[in-house]
Amino acid sequence: MDSKRALERRLSLVRGFDAPSAELEQYSTPADIAAQLVHLADLQGDLDGRVVDLGTGTGMLALGAALRAPTGVVGLDADRAALTVARENERRVEPPIGIDWLCGDGGRLPLTLSNATVLMNPPFGAQRGNRGADRRFLVTAHEIADVIYSIHNAGSREFVESFVADHGGVVTHAYELSFDLERQFDFHTEETRTIRAECYRSSFRGA
Repeated sequence: MDSKRALERRLSLVRGFDAPSAELEQYSTPADIAAQLVHLADLQGDLDGRVVDLGTGTGMLALGAALRAPTGVVGLDADRAALTVARENERRVEPPIGIDWLCGDGGRLPLTLSNATVLMNPPFGAQRGNRGADRRFLVTAHEIADVIYSIHNAGSREFVESFVADHGGVVTHAYELSFDLERQFDFHTEETRTIRAECYRSSFRGA
């Protein structure tokens, strides 16, 4: 198993969005945060089967999972331009297995899967008209996954734990994280802003 630091180095090759959409809340997942999440999933034995990255963007979490050589990896995103970059990133990172890149809404999965592990950094639902986006992604993830790793806005613990409990699961791991977000949209008033977020591992095994 490569170290978390080695994983982060590989993922630092991943290129971000060419023209990010504010409406879709397209913010790139930093390599160190992705490496931490993937490393935890690997330690928990959650990357042996099929892995799905909902709202993959330019492929960061899907590529991280593929570097651990699970049975298969699916990267799903509604933005075809982002998926084009994700395919380019796959050639940059050169994971040991190929990734199935699919165009579709993470809140309405266009394929049937079961017993998967979902890794996702869904839209937080911060934009007008996009409220509850992370809940839609959780609903979809629960339909296909035994285990979900999801990143949410800071202060989401009660919401995530309530959702998981209502669906017969349990949150087994939770940790805080932060990253610096550079100005990329007109409504951003600062050149750099520190974003606080939270990551959760939710298990439905035996539910």
